[in-house]
Amino acid sequence: MKKVIALVLALMLMVPAFAMAENIVKIGVFEPSSGDNGAGGKQEVLGVEYAYSLKPTVTVGGVEYTVQLVNVDNQSDSSKAVTAAQELVSAGVSVVLGSYGSGASMAGGDVFAAAEVPAIGLSCTNPSVTTLCDYYWRICFLDPFQGSVMANFANSLGAKKAYILCMLGEDYGTGLAHYFKDAFKALGGEVVGDEIATFPEGTSDFTAYINNALNAGADCVFAPCATTYASLIIDQAASLNVSFPLLAGDTWESSVILDAAKGKNINVYVSTFFDENDDGAAAAEFVSGFKAWLNANADKKTNNGGNDIVAAVSALGFDGYNVALAAIEAAGSIDAKAIAEALPALVYEGAVTGSISFDEIGDANKDMAYVKQANTETGAFDFVKTQTVAGL
Repeated sequence: MKKVIALVLALMLMVPAFAMAENIVKIGVFEPSSGDNGAGGKQEVLGVEYAYSLKPTVTVGGVEYTVQLVNVDNQSDSSKAVTAAQELVSAGVSVVLGSYGSGASMAGGDVFAAAEVPAIGLSCTNPSVTTLCDYYWRICFLDPFQGSVMANFANSLGAKKAYILCMLGEDYGTGLAHYFKDAFKALGGEVVGDEIATFPEGTSDFTAYINNALNAGADCVFAPCATTYASLIIDQAASLNVSFPLLAGDTWESSVILDAAKGKNINVYVSTFFDENDDGAAAAEFVSGFKAWLNANADKKTNNGGNDIVAAVSALGFDGYNVALAAIEAAGSIDAKAIAEALPALVYEGAVTGSISFDEIGDANKDMAYVKQANTETGAFDFVKTQTVAGL
């Protein structure tokens, strides 16, 4: 009899657990934690994880659901991203966040569309991410704007000749390189060398490219590429005592870049999505909370590059998670297709990177970028200016 009573009690205790298990909504985190973009991917994930730590549940139709993050490593590789995307679909996620790296996002897009699972891009800036996939939305600005921002900034520095360098076949870098080239030439500037010089994947010696820029009389080098290569370019350019500045897009807004530039006589400028010194209430609250959260966890801090500098992609990760929750609430369902139907009309005002809404393609209605300079003494980024579409 005692055994029977014990069994009944055990079953009774298990009922709430099963009930809770049924009320779960899965959010896929489609990011690189390895490969060329691993460092940036980890920082983007940190923003998602911090947002999750604050809001681990979402209410749908009066029922509270526990959020479960399903993380996959797309390895910064377009072919491997397909398998990673399939893994998320098989896991039954209702919505996907990511990826850091437009190529991986574009590769996963077909998988998500076939399964009718919506994806929210956080920092993937290539226009093709959304134009080629009806199930992709994004919360960041696009490369045509970012290319124009940096071309105008180069012009403001007095640059008349620009040398452009990116990795062969890499969607983000080649796309941004072309937008910069077109904008810089439209401003009357000259693109020297091969118009756009490309290096093969795995390159470690950039001295020939840097010397080509020097010999061509370049006033600046624009090099949108992964931080793996960026750190080598910075180091080797400094070793050659170049006087021209190095310019890049959002991928260079990373602790990897700061570490590479620190203590060197080099000027590095980047365009990005957020500045941790933004004095807006939402931004300031996010920054202080995120820093405290990082400093309380050694592993998280290591994934941030060993410091508590707030990367813009972490802010986008934070906003993306909250947008996903808002879309689930707006849909009144955890069904992926219902969430996809709710996203086009969604307006999220609580974002730390600015109000988020989408145009008819699924792109964010964003028109402002931040330009920052790597401070080679302090090892931090210094705010230079903001740039809007109207200001171009």
